[in-house]
Amino acid sequence: MAKLPLPAEQIIDEFGPHLHFPDPEGTPGRDEPDKIVETHCCFCGMQCGIKLLAKNNKVVGFEPWMEFPFNEGRLCPKGVQRYLQDNHPDRLTSPLINTPGKGYVPTSWDAAMEKTVAEIRRIQETYGHDAFAVLSGVSLSNEKSYMMGKFARVALKTKNLDYNGRLCMVSAGAGNKKAFGLDRTSNNYSDLAYAEVIIVTGANVSETFPTLTYWLWQARDNGAKIIVVDPREIPLARTADIHLDIRPGTDSALFGAILNYMVQHDLLDHEFIDNYTSGFDETIAAVKDYTLAWAEEVTGAKKEKIEAAAKLWGKASTSFLLHARGIEHHTKGVENVLSCINIVLASGRIGRPYCGYGTITGQGNGQGGREHGHKCDQLPGNRDIENPVHRKYISDVWGIDEKDLPGKGLTAYEIIDAIHRDEIKGLISICFNPLVSLPNNNYVRAALEKLEFYVGIDFFMSETMRHCDVILPGSLHEEEEGTVTTAEGRVVRIRKVVDPPAGARADSEIIMEIARRLGVGDKFSYPDSEAIFNELRIASKGGTADYYGITYEKIEKNMGIFWPCPELDHPGTPRLWEDRKFKTADGKAHFNPVKYHPSMDPTDAEYPVILTTGRVVSQYLSGTQTRRIGKLVKQFAQPFLEIHPVLAKTLGISQYEDVRVVTKRGDAVFPANIVETIREDTVFLPYHWPGKKSANQLTSAFLDPISKIPEFKVSACKLIPTGNHSYIGNDALDYQSI
Repeated sequence: MAKLPLPAEQIIDEFGPHLHFPDPEGTPGRDEPDKIVETHCCFCGMQCGIKLLAKNNKVVGFEPWMEFPFNEGRLCPKGVQRYLQDNHPDRLTSPLINTPGKGYVPTSWDAAMEKTVAEIRRIQETYGHDAFAVLSGVSLSNEKSYMMGKFARVALKTKNLDYNGRLCMVSAGAGNKKAFGLDRTSNNYSDLAYAEVIIVTGANVSETFPTLTYWLWQARDNGAKIIVVDPREIPLARTADIHLDIRPGTDSALFGAILNYMVQHDLLDHEFIDNYTSGFDETIAAVKDYTLAWAEEVTGAKKEKIEAAAKLWGKASTSFLLHARGIEHHTKGVENVLSCINIVLASGRIGRPYCGYGTITGQGNGQGGREHGHKCDQLPGNRDIENPVHRKYISDVWGIDEKDLPGKGLTAYEIIDAIHRDEIKGLISICFNPLVSLPNNNYVRAALEKLEFYVGIDFFMSETMRHCDVILPGSLHEEEEGTVTTAEGRVVRIRKVVDPPAGARADSEIIMEIARRLGVGDKFSYPDSEAIFNELRIASKGGTADYYGITYEKIEKNMGIFWPCPELDHPGTPRLWEDRKFKTADGKAHFNPVKYHPSMDPTDAEYPVILTTGRVVSQYLSGTQTRRIGKLVKQFAQPFLEIHPVLAKTLGISQYEDVRVVTKRGDAVFPANIVETIREDTVFLPYHWPGKKSANQLTSAFLDPISKIPEFKVSACKLIPTGNHSYIGNDALDYQSI
């Protein structure tokens, strides 16, 4: 069983997280590096260009890469500190075996591999192939993402494969495919600089994607009007022309009312609608009663502000709409996305310079990772695993019989449910920390403890990895060649800077070795990452995410290539839809009717407050990396409960007082941070922390019926002041939490 071999405190003492700070006297070799390598940041979907400095096979610092066209040398706090995960004292450098009473005992690679393969075979021979599941991560390169999909289906022969992008971009992806037939932001972000009106909804850009903020500032300096939709007065909202502080979960009501206003006041591009779209009449019929007064009542935003936003958007000659997880982490996330796309299509402002629509990718390779096959319903090139033509094409590329290719499997959270139902008995994960990132995580912990065998691949001991029976130490971003696809759709090169430390191995080598021991080594005999990418190119050819015309050499010469790029002589596609030919069956962009309905966990007399969650600037996702970097932890060492002064006064809560937050899943205690930058009926928690400080103890597992994304952004809660004040400042704070 996948249980902790020792108390969590003892595991933390040995494996961390421990804080790593830069050498106050300067990192040895920083001024005389052996090499300076142009590569990319390992964190968010911006994938900012950065130069890493190496000395004696160690990363010793960084320099700005001024020439890279997106960030032009600019970096956020995480990017500036990211090199400190190299040479970290917590780094895993030996395979480990979970040994009850002794902890994690180092072993040889041969012994770890032998045990892993023996357990895979035992479970699958006893319970069937689908009883062994795979959870993958989109911090992986395109090459490794592609290989994980192939590994699950060809080596393990299981249908139950999914990835942590299920918590990120899947609502956007489903909406994009419904509307456009293709899942990618429509423009490169430099187009933002000359848009007249920009809507940013559900995206705290200044904290989560700071380098993207530059392009919004450029637009503002050029006279753009900026509209921010968020229940909090996030930094971007403070200088926006209009801030619509809507109640969490009411996004489709807002955008439905804006669409209705556009129709009522004829702020429409009739030529575009008539010639290049379908479904308009049904879509406007769905919102015909969505008046400004109704929208104010539902959303809580003033109708005058909604009207002003609708006028600005409707009358603009160029515009851009950006959204992220704030509208996607809902049981109606796909509908929210479609409601945004509807006002873009009604304006006709897409496929033209400085006009576009974009879904901001949250994770490092959230774009490329969702295109090439480690989703439960997807094959490379963003093909459909249930489409017979798509299945036949990929089977031929992989050299297998189509009947041996598994079908659609379970999504990430459904895999957890299936463990509880005793349908899944074994698990392999790579770069995924579900014990922090999935909702209702006490339920997740119970699932991990039920597994008969769990093997994990990672470079740090995450909270989830503590439950593994076998741990295989893998590689960092800069320890293996590869590519990733940025939030713009630009495929860029990740260059190997150093080798993994002695005892660890490159992720791709680990996967290939397991495949070889399972008897399918001939299908995984890649001499290098470029060979994997060249097979990916062929596998993607003809798909909606077509990379065939992209090569390593072409990427290097151009500092990236935008897909689709179907032929070797094709320049790539920075701006989609300029030919007005969409990737749908009828070649048109599709309006989709959206009717507003409440969230699945509504407030009531017992739970009267809305809890919503998100990020802070110095931490990243589940914090496996950033909670080990000293300066990032000192900047934001623990989660605070943001609460409005009016609500705090009503409940008798004082600044930094410990507050018990209670939902139907459980309760947890957080210090209050009383701020005026949040709605009076809403509180906010960041989700980067584990254990007793985890926001996801409280969130629900209600899923969007299409995307199967959890509803992180709306949880009904009640607040109970404790009278205690445990917070004593970041400098003295014990930031760890079991």
